[in-house]
Amino acid sequence: MENNGTAVREIVDRLFSLYENRGHEEYGEGVTQLMHMTQCALLAEREGCEDEMVLAAFFHDIGHFLEGTDDMGIYGKQDHDRLGGELLLQSGFPERMATLVAGHVTAKRYLTLKEPGYYDRLSDASKKTLEFQGGPMSEKEARDFESDPMMEACLKIRYWDDEGKETGVPVKTEDIERLRQMAFRYLLKLKEN
Repeated sequence: MENNGTAVREIVDRLFSLYENRGHEEYGEGVTQLMHMTQCALLAEREGCEDEMVLAAFFHDIGHFLEGTDDMGIYGKQDHDRLGGELLLQSGFPERMATLVAGHVTAKRYLTLKEPGYYDRLSDASKKTLEFQGGPMSEKEARDFESDPMMEACLKIRYWDDEGKETGVPVKTEDIERLRQMAFRYLLKLKEN
């Protein structure tokens, strides 16, 4: 168990070092990456979600910290959803977590097609990135997404993504430490089973 704990600690430390090194960056929203992702996780916690959803909300934009193939200028990495999901898989997180992280862009494209007024409520930066991300879904894409058993969870991540952009809300050290410990316990439990 000690070896598992050490290995998991190293993985979690490596992931959180991305936030320490790059979390101060902004991406056209008036908040830093770390502010945004922490706010999203806190929204999930306030709704009483399980650790997996809270962590997915926190990690949903981690792909912006990675080297991607397509850059959106000040808006980050075009393929950050896929990159983030792949990073979590490579780090030992389950497919479900990777799908939640990767699904937030798909959910945005779905909602712009299906939910009246959704596009108008998007921030200017989210409207701009939507252009890079393929715009609203086609009806066929929407039907495919509707058949995905994880659709509702991906939509939740998306709504928190839209809401977690409050400027002037400082990141509390204790929140980051609590999320770090949550990630450690979550991943350690997976390794022990």
